[in-house]
Amino acid sequence: MDAYDGGSDASLAQRPTGEPQAGPPGDDAPPPEPRTGVAALSPRYQIGAALALAVVAVTVCVHLGMVFLHVAPSNTVTKAHGTAIDDWVYPEFEQNWKLFAPNPLQQNIDVQVRAQITDADGGSRTTGWYDLSAQDGREIDGNLLPSHTQQNELRRAWDFFTGSHGSDNRRVGLRGALSETYLRRIVVLRLDRGGAAGGDGVIERVQVRSSTTNVTPPKWSDEKVSTTPVYRVLPWWAVPDGEAEGGVR
Repeated sequence: MDAYDGGSDASLAQRPTGEPQAGPPGDDAPPPEPRTGVAALSPRYQIGAALALAVVAVTVCVHLGMVFLHVAPSNTVTKAHGTAIDDWVYPEFEQNWKLFAPNPLQQNIDVQVRAQITDADGGSRTTGWYDLSAQDGREIDGNLLPSHTQQNELRRAWDFFTGSHGSDNRRVGLRGALSETYLRRIVVLRLDRGGAAGGDGVIERVQVRSSTTNVTPPKWSDEKVSTTPVYRVLPWWAVPDGEAEGGVR
């Protein structure tokens, strides 16, 4: 008994004072961190987010594939599904390789439009020419992040028109009518946003023209070019009801 009691006293004396007593396991475990991002959503919304991401990924893959087939040399796939590829690409996603041509484009092409307006009192008037390309240029100049619309919408629409029409403005191929509608809607919307018709006027017809001017050669070049603008004037187009508001009624 004496030896046992002495051993017990020694073990008690060696225990540091103030040392916390060991409790049941798990009492001092930190609380779980809160979930963030998709993990914080309920299972139903997680499934919805996964489906949305899958749709976006599939759409991007299909778009890249269509554009690749559009610019690729003729092959078995493009021969079998050429119509579907063209319907996907034209007119918004058509590619232009003029920058990489042996003789790149060295002209400034301005797209201009004028309109025939019917006023509220029944009178008719014709506006002057609006230089839509110059308007886009002013929006882009000094803008660090110009929009795709400001840079390309009007230019691509004009390229689409000239690529589907001859020099006499007659349609060539099956996309001629589509290119006319696309270009007409763009210029009508621009005129409406610019207030060309006034408060109560209605845009009845529009006429588009291009002004092409050769770029002046650098001083070290011996090339001589004319800087006189050359105009290509299209016929008048009737504007369907409601097109100025973004739709056709």
